[in-house]
Amino acid sequence: MLAAMPSPLPRPAVPPASPAPPASAAGGRGDACPGALRLHLADDGGLARVRIPGGVLDAGQWEVLGALALRHGDGDLHLTSRGNVQLRGLDPASGDVLGRALAEAGLLPSPAHERVRNIVASPLSGLDGHGVRPVRAWLRALDAGLCGSARAAALSGRFLFALDDGRGDMTALRADVTLRALPGDEALVSVGGARFVVAADAAPRAALRAAEVFLDAAARAPESTRVWRVAELPDGPPLAEAARDRLADEGVPTRTAIAGPPLPEAAPPAPGPYPGALAVHVPLGRLSPT
Repeated sequence: MLAAMPSPLPRPAVPPASPAPPASAAGGRGDACPGALRLHLADDGGLARVRIPGGVLDAGQWEVLGALALRHGDGDLHLTSRGNVQLRGLDPASGDVLGRALAEAGLLPSPAHERVRNIVASPLSGLDGHGVRPVRAWLRALDAGLCGSARAAALSGRFLFALDDGRGDMTALRADVTLRALPGDEALVSVGGARFVVAADAAPRAALRAAEVFLDAAARAPESTRVWRVAELPDGPPLAEAARDRLADEGVPTRTAIAGPPLPEAAPPAPGPYPGALAVHVPLGRLSPT
């Protein structure tokens, strides 16, 4: 679900990026995910996929995307299951024009990272008064951290981060790295089937470090193995433990997640009005100019 906001939110300072070792093979083994700069040739023409972290767009950005669809594509905006936007029916030669327009609208902060900004978030977080804590600050910090990490540019376009404000609506997505808000100003970090807890303010950094240790593990996989997602990794050292070690080196404390009853899960919001929000159904994910 995409959330319209009245004005852009400022980006926080980029968290320190870890040193960039040689690029992992995870990003270079035939990953053909389309992006905003690398168009995919479909039956109806070129397809550009614009990553929209957390599905958050302001009105001006909606207008830019709509104008680009009308001028260069089939006229419609196509929503994806990850809250991104696709432009279809494009002239394959229109990539440079699209890239410049998207950059001017703030939708392309880093050409090297544009395909790895795959972040979904609880759509009603901070709007309806539910959840443990709003996740918009996490969203901004994680996106800035991704774009500031040379290492993260090697992630596959399929790698997914999920930010859950505590209500459990992101659990079913089985993202590669999930942050879930906990009471007591903490966050649960889930990666590779293992979990640990950090202070809420450190959660975006923990997610980024988890992605970076995934790249290290993917680089050690056999050359014949395509490793784009955490679930595709061969058996090896636990990613959560490696991420905790890296955080400890940076002075970020973590603790083991205590086993207990399963955390509650929630379904996505049904169409209708909510306090401070409106959820709508978009047939086939296709938005016409009207």
